[in-house]
Parts: sequence; structure tokens; C-alpha cells
Amino acid sequence: MSTLTKPKFDEELTISNDPRNNKDTPKTTVYDTKDLNLWYGDTHALKDINLSIYEKEVTAIIGPSGCGKSTYLKTLNRMVELVPSVRTSGMITYKGKSILDKSFKVEDLRTKVGMVFQKPNPFPKSIYDNIAYGPKIHGIRNKKTLDEIVEKSLRGASIWDEVKDRLKENAYGLSGGQQQRICIARCLAIEPDVILMDEPTSALDPKSTLRVEELIHELKKEYSIIIVTHNMQQAARISDRTAFFLNGEVIEFDETDKIFTTPTDSRTEDYISGRFG
Repeated sequence: MSTLTKPKFDEELTISNDPRNNKDTPKTTVYDTKDLNLWYGDTHALKDINLSIYEKEVTAIIGPSGCGKSTYLKTLNRMVELVPSVRTSGMITYKGKSILDKSFKVEDLRTKVGMVFQKPNPFPKSIYDNIAYGPKIHGIRNKKTLDEIVEKSLRGASIWDEVKDRLKENAYGLSGGQQQRICIARCLAIEPDVILMDEPTSALDPKSTLRVEELIHELKKEYSIIIVTHNMQQAARISDRTAFFLNGEVIEFDETDKIFTTPTDSRTEDYISGRFG
């Protein structure tokens, strides 16, 4: 098999020499997926998925449209259960607990696993109320505490300085890139362990995309991030590990450098090389 060249970019993100990037450091598993199958009615959408997601890493999921990327992501917070015809077999554990077990409360899961969607979806509320919404749902009413959470979350999403004087304004008045970072801040406000991102930059311009990618690099110091992306260059830029999905199966899962330079499966090489997809 020929050796692929990892994509080069005009703007490379800087990754600090952080001990968490040391490959000799033992990794803690956040999610373990064992023999997961999922059907939409008669359609077999996920087939015998086996994946381990590690703490404080960015895991990218790539593959052509309709390959099961977003379906898999939505199983990780059980959002896929909102589709009436869905049924599953196999197991997904989050920090050792089986999340597909009906005794595992979905509300508890979603306080630990936040999600950012493809298109920015701020609530039709003020910037402040967007961020304070989750904490209020969880019973926080003290104004000082909410103020602190709002500021901390907006700082965490690298947007505080842009909006600190506009907190009472409607979030719809922000640019698309700013709205997406507001959605990330809203996610951070519930203090999750994991952030799921489903094509979070596909609706953004290149400058806003770069800002979000830089933010992802910062966030992985504190959070485990799983990102679905159709953009292989993005996966190469920002992720530690990459899973290649095809026709509902995991074809290959490895460190991102290996996936993009020396894939072991010819289908992975064909997809990365642009021969299909």
C-alpha cells in the first residue's frame, strides 16, 4: 500500500507540549462500544460497532454521507431514541455504566454529555439567558452564581470579550461563528465531561471555522470531544484519533496520523485519497 501524505494547511494549529499529549501516559476510557447494532425499522444502520473513546482527546468520525456517523454520535447521548422505529443491540458504557440499560436515566447522561449541532441553534433569548438556561433547569437560581457561570462559560468558549457588553441582546444578532461559540458556551455551562459535535463548522466561513478549531484544541484539556466531520482536512488538523465509517461499519480506527499516512485498509486509503465519497 502506498504511503499517504497528511494534508498540509496554510494555517496550522499549534499544539502545546502538554503531558496529556504524551503517548506513554495511560489513557482513561470514557466510552466503550461493544458489538453495537442499530436499526431504523428494517434498515440496518450500524453494524457491530466496537470503539473505545478516550478521555481528554479529540476523536473524529469520518466517512461518506449516510455511513452512520451522526447516528453513532446520537447513540452516545441516546438522542437517537427520539426516532420511534429505532432498536439496538449490543452495549455502550459511559465510565463503566451501561447507558442503553433503561435504568440509566437519560437526563443524568445528558448532564454529563453535551452536544453541539451542525447549524448554530441559539435559543430566541438573550445571550445571558442562553447560557443560564441549563443551570436554571438544574435548579440554580442565585443571580451571583448564574453570573459567574455565564462569564466562565463564555470565557471557556473564547467569546466573552466579544459579548460581555451585549449580554442582554438577543443571540440571533450575532454572526454565525459567534452563535456557534454561544452554543458551545451553553454546553459548557452544564459542566459536562464529554462534548459531542455534529459537523459543528459546516455552516461557518473559513475564519469562523478556524476559531472553532482553535477552541476545540483548548477544550480538550478539560473535556473529551467526539466530532463528526465530512472534512478530512479538519479531522487531520484537530483530532487525536480517527474512526472511518462506511456503510454502517467501522472500517478502521487508529491514531489520526496513522489513519492519514499509513492506513491498513484499502477502503480507508481510497476514501482519504478522494477516490469515492
